[in-house]
Amino acid sequence: MSMVDMLKNLCDLDGVSGWEDDVRNHIRKAAEPFADEMREDVMGNLLVFRKGAKEGKTVMAAAHMDEVGLIVRGATDDGFLRFGTDGGIDRRLLFAKTVRCGQKKLPGVIGVKAVHLSKRKELESVPQINDMYIDIGASSKDDALRKVPLGEVCAFTTKPEEFGKGLFKAKALDDRVGCAVLLRLLEEKPAYDTWFAFTVQEEIGVRGARTAAYALKPSMALIVEGTTAADLPDLKGAERVCAPGEGVVLSYMDGGTVYDRELFAKMRSLADNEKIPWQLKQTVAGGTDAAAIQRSRDGVPVAGLAAAVRYIHAPVSVVFLEDAENVYRLARTFLEVAPC
Repeated sequence: MSMVDMLKNLCDLDGVSGWEDDVRNHIRKAAEPFADEMREDVMGNLLVFRKGAKEGKTVMAAAHMDEVGLIVRGATDDGFLRFGTDGGIDRRLLFAKTVRCGQKKLPGVIGVKAVHLSKRKELESVPQINDMYIDIGASSKDDALRKVPLGEVCAFTTKPEEFGKGLFKAKALDDRVGCAVLLRLLEEKPAYDTWFAFTVQEEIGVRGARTAAYALKPSMALIVEGTTAADLPDLKGAERVCAPGEGVVLSYMDGGTVYDRELFAKMRSLADNEKIPWQLKQTVAGGTDAAAIQRSRDGVPVAGLAAAVRYIHAPVSVVFLEDAENVYRLARTFLEVAPC
């Protein structure tokens, strides 16, 4: 299956942190024909093993299944849902967005006080989450919470599709890009014994990866991600962080990890040798599953690569399809030689 078709299928699924079931079920079905072993742990991580062609160490390749979304925390007497964020979301992006709510996937609309009823001071600031609500068409508090109980989640409804010249827009590109790359890698026999870890709850504290790494005890790990791009007209230099269309993003450090120096150097060398375009992430910020994996047990050497994603953690994000293909190419090349 092509990368774009994989992304369409994956990004059309809802997998807000803690509720990754639909994504996991899809990946399990796709991975099953290629797996030598497959298991799901108590956290909900899906761990898929492929025996390597050579003797050597055990590799862990990780991508997280979860996406940012909203979680129901209450309801008003007249039937509007109150909510919080499940993962980091900029509240400026929420007004009038459509969502799918709860296990029944009921349609909803995020609302706030109408502009013509708002005071000037209110219009000069961004409303707090507590000033917003989700309208699911309920008639009362009991009706609303019967349809979408407390603790259930709401996901954005963005249709995944290609646009422009080689661009792709969808929700959940962080990290369905990584999931798509791992599924592509699974289709070929790896050089060394490899566990492909599709993890949960990355967006709320890299929780699934910690459990997976303790269980698998890998010799090294590769984390495949979507990462923050800020290539907007008013931003210059390092403020742009990285840019879609300029190659695979390599990180030497982020908010949770200092990446293994030897693996980082090897990644750059391989990219140059294979003529795979790459760029450095210019800002030390954010974090990935690498933070949890690196610190597990006696420590694990970690490497990371990513596709640059515009408008990350938003109801809609944008990636260059060629970048996703190049992430796959570099990950494949790296895993052929990394344990040596």
